Amino acid sequence: MRGWFRLTLGLLAVVVGAIWTVQGLGYVDDSVMTDQRVWAVVGPVVVLVGLVVLWWGLRARRRR
Repeated sequence: MRGWFRLTLGLLAVVVGAIWTVQGLGYVDDSVMTDQRVWAVVGPVVVLVGLVVLWWGLRARRRR
């Protein structure tokens, strides 16, 4: 079970960050976040954090 929480959290962060980026760039209509530049900046940061957490979770799984 080692690393599953980190993998799940990392994957969730990547997906949420990608959605925020797309919304911030204005590709999704009818959202409060549409065309808000802050989400176009925060989204990629969250994606990068998610990728680091995914890498951390993979390393924990490989140590077994």
